[in-house]
Amino acid sequence: MKTVAIIAQKGGVGKTTVAIHLATAASIAGYATAIIDIDPQTTATRWRDRRKSEAPEVASGHAARLAFMTNGARENGADLIFIDTAPNADANALDAAKIADLVLMPCRPATFDLDAMDSTLATVRLARRTAFVVMNFIQARSAIVGEAVDVLEGKGAAVAPVMLSQRVAYSHGVVDGLTALEFEPGGKAAGEIMALFEWLCGQLGMTARRHDTRAA
Repeated sequence: MKTVAIIAQKGGVGKTTVAIHLATAASIAGYATAIIDIDPQTTATRWRDRRKSEAPEVASGHAARLAFMTNGARENGADLIFIDTAPNADANALDAAKIADLVLMPCRPATFDLDAMDSTLATVRLARRTAFVVMNFIQARSAIVGEAVDVLEGKGAAVAPVMLSQRVAYSHGVVDGLTALEFEPGGKAAGEIMALFEWLCGQLGMTARRHDTRAA
């Protein structure tokens, strides 16, 4: 089982959006996937309540039970789990990062968001985990994105090569418990998510589609 923690000091950067979209992409690819929602706002859990599909599973609980929930997911046969954390680079985020095989840090290309990355980066350094910034809410052909990447790299951060644009499909689908992959399967947002998922699989040493070798 592989575990991905999604952390950020600042709210509004799209942590849950990234979590539910990547988890859905993993489910579509054939992986038994779960989201562990330790954000007190329970946004991922409320999204799951509106969702008709059974996958991905979402388990909500207190951050203190993170290790217990992670072990439970493993025992239940999960291939991949995503940990959706609160908008704080605190002890709970540190615990999530330590449990994870890889950490994703969503960030908007805006000054306040870039400033807040200092705390997030300090957390992943304490955890000693491989981590990547996922640029989110970017405007196409904007010079600001390149400038933001330069700032982040100047802080010592690694930036994922796939970035997510500001597209209505990301927000419209979640109203009915969907994602951009289902709301607009052939759209640009869906293409971005699949590209990000494929890149993530490469980082985790997984294939972009599960080859089930279990006995029938």
